[in-house]
Order: sequence, then C-alpha cells, then structure tokens
Amino acid sequence: MAGDTGERLTAVIVGAGMSGLLAAIKLKERGIDDFVVLERSDSVGGTWYDNQYPGASCDVPSHLYSYSFAPNPNWTRAFARQPEILAYFRDVAERYGLNPHIRFGTEVEGASFDEAAGEWQVRGADGGRWTARILIVGAGQLNRPWSPDIEGKESFRGTQFHSARWNLDVDLTGQRVASIGNGASAVQYIPEIAPLAEKLTIFQRSSNWLIPRPDEEITPKQHALFKKLPILRQALRLLIYSINESRWGAFRKAGSWASRRLEKMARDHLTAQVHDPKLRELLTPDYPIGCKRILITDDYYPAVCRPNVEIVSEPIARIVPDGIETQSGKKVPLDVIIWGTGFATAGFLMPIDIVGRSGKRLHDVWANGAEAHRGVTVAGFPNMFVMYGPNTNLGHNSIIFMSERQMDYILPLIDTILARDLALLDVKPGPQAAYNRELQAKLATTVWSENCGSWYKHDGKITNNWSGSTIAFWRQMRKVDLDSYELVPRGKVKVAA
Repeated sequence: MAGDTGERLTAVIVGAGMSGLLAAIKLKERGIDDFVVLERSDSVGGTWYDNQYPGASCDVPSHLYSYSFAPNPNWTRAFARQPEILAYFRDVAERYGLNPHIRFGTEVEGASFDEAAGEWQVRGADGGRWTARILIVGAGQLNRPWSPDIEGKESFRGTQFHSARWNLDVDLTGQRVASIGNGASAVQYIPEIAPLAEKLTIFQRSSNWLIPRPDEEITPKQHALFKKLPILRQALRLLIYSINESRWGAFRKAGSWASRRLEKMARDHLTAQVHDPKLRELLTPDYPIGCKRILITDDYYPAVCRPNVEIVSEPIARIVPDGIETQSGKKVPLDVIIWGTGFATAGFLMPIDIVGRSGKRLHDVWANGAEAHRGVTVAGFPNMFVMYGPNTNLGHNSIIFMSERQMDYILPLIDTILARDLALLDVKPGPQAAYNRELQAKLATTVWSENCGSWYKHDGKITNNWSGSTIAFWRQMRKVDLDSYELVPRGKVKVAA
C-alpha cells in the first residue's frame, strides 16, 4: 500500500518482527499511541514469516521463546514449528491492538535526522513520508538472505531459491536436489526433503557441532495444568532459562571444563547416530565447539545417512546449466538448487540509508564493523534506538529475553526526550568508545575469537554477539546512564554551517 505522506508522529518503528512488536507494545503501555510500524511484508512475524521452509522451527524451547508478559500456555511442542510461532506473534499483535498502527507492504528506504527540528524524516520506497521525534529500528540481524557469487549462477536452467524465500510451488519429489550450505536452516529442511528427493547432494564448506534436541508433544493434560496453575508454566520457563544460561560457561573460553562437557555431548550424539567412520569423520568439525553457531537437531544425522544423500566437501568451481561442477571437475547433475547460505549480517540495517547529524551516514560509520552503546544507541544518530543491534546476539539463550532488556533501557530514554522536550538525545562518542573497548576485550577471551569463520564476525571483529551471560546483560541494562548522553532541549540546537 502507498505510505502516508507527511504524517507527524511521536515515533516510527521499522519492522513488525519480534523486536518491533515488543517496542510497539511498550510504547502503548507508556501512553504513546501516535506511532506507526513500517513493515515491508504483508504480515507481522519478521523472520518467522520469511522462513517458511519445511521443518522450520525454533532452537529455543517454546515456553521460553515468548514475551514474558504474554505467555502462551497452548504450545503444542517443546520446540515450536514456524507456523505456530508466526500464529503467536499474529495473536500478540491482535491482542495488544497493534494492527491499526502497522503499515504493511511498506519498505523503509531511508531516514534522515533534522538536527534543527530534532526530528527524523523517514522515507518509504513507495513514496511515503513520516516525521517522528523517535526512530526505533527493529529490522534485526537475520533479515537479508545472502548467497555467494558463484560463477555461472544465472546460467542454471533448473529451479533455484534461498531457504528464506522458499518456493512453495516446487515439488521436490523425485528431483535431483542440491543444498548449498548445511547451517541452521539446512539442518532443519534437509531431513524433510531427503525422503522426497531422488538424490540430495549437500555441499558442505565446513561441518557443524550438533547437540540433541529433546523435542516432544505437549499433551492436552499439560495444557490444562498450565491454564489451571500458571505457576507451573512459570516454573518451567524459569527451568528452561536456567538450563540454557548454564551453558554460557562453554562459550566463555575454549577448552574450559564446560566447553569440553558440551563437546562430549556433541561427539556422543554423532557417534550414536552415525555408524560409518568415514562419514563421521566428514561430519566432525575441526574448530572448538561454540566458535560457530551450535545446532540443535535429532534428525539431521539420520537424514545424511540415507542412501540417496551425499555430502560433498570439495569447493564448488562453478554452476553450469544442468548442475554444479566442483574444483576437481566432478559434475553433479541437478534439477533444483537450494541456497542454505544464511544472511548478510555484517551490514546490520542495510539497505536502509540512515543519515544522522552533520550528514553522517550509518553505513559509513559502521564500515569497519558495527558498534553501538549498550547495543542500542549510536553516537551521531540522536533519538534513534536499535533493537537486536550490534553485540546483542547470543549463542546459548533466548533473544526475546535480550530484546526485553533493551526496551527496559530504551523506555527511560524516550521518557527523557518527551518529558524534557529534547531536540536530541545523543550518546557521546567517548562513553560509546569506552563501552566497546571493554566489550571487545571481553569478547577476545571467548570461544568466538577462535580461528573459525562465522557470521558473528566482521573482518575479525566480533560485531554480533554479547560478551557475557544474559544475567550480566540484564544487570547492565537496568540502569540508564544519562551522563553518557548529550541532552539538548528544543530551540537550543546549534547546527554547524
């Protein structure tokens, strides 16, 4: 739909995924009702709307993967599937009256800060324009599908698509299928498509550490108990959180006792499910556990053991009209190529063109690796708050917990802007730099600093992950450090000529 032209608001929220919906709910609770949520898709849900591939599900147990203030006692499985998670976010949007605020089919092209007025001018790709005192960007880290630029890619005569843009019209039954990539999405869709395909070839650049997934149905009797005694559901949520949090020790340092214990779990899982020693060797990573994302699955190993499934670890040389050729000249004839190659994570808010004070572009500021103060504010970009921003990702617990803590920090800052009638609230460069120096020093001791390629890094700098436990993040975000911010009332802004 065409965007509203010239609409003046208190806030604009970019994205109607998990973080954007959270921000909208919390603004309404604060009594702020004049805001819009700009969403490029035709539904809420973010990644849970985009990723509709077979077997898509969450690797955080269901009763933890929900807002703390909006529990769902009706989850049907211990690890919910994509349709159920999407239904949850749609229900939350309806329950909290968010849909009238959402402009679906509206992609944000750019946003510029008017320093004299203390306002953000937001532009939609459809020509829409919005003016707001506050900009909240909830686009997330995993929203732009990425695939490598391989020679001959456009020459392929068969069907090809990215896992995050799954072609639901394609029947894979009896087809010769390639999965380029074997990451978090691939380990979920491969078990679903392997029984259908005539031949499934997995092009593996490196193997992954996998641990068991204790999934099971949640029975009607359990549903009844959760509804009758909410304290049981709350206790289960706390137990799941505590178990996940206990795994932080495995990431704190490679080779630690906790790390060795987790690696043993992964090796035992591999040994129990893969009996062929050559295949087991091919599936064993050569880097410390946790350096790359740990995957949780019970059915990937059985799928790759099927006689119609082959793993190719040799690099791809080129794509040809009827298949893929490897560097040794081996040709794999194909009907379908699935790009399970993940997302462009280093650019964060790209392709949105965000321009702050003095014409400063966020893309340029983050050219050598994104960073922010406490993951939410960026010097030179006043009155802007980033949800699930730099260094707020986890390897061991729920991102929803992290996003809720970010809103705990953001809301008092928004209150300050409105209560003091500020033209701008801008984190000072010094405190932001000091925060990130300390953060990177801590990250340098974690397993993520080890020698492995992962989407957590940008040119060697760890830009995506938080450096500690979620409890440490909660403690940090409880107190707002207003001394770290430049606060300028309206009418007092001095704009450089």
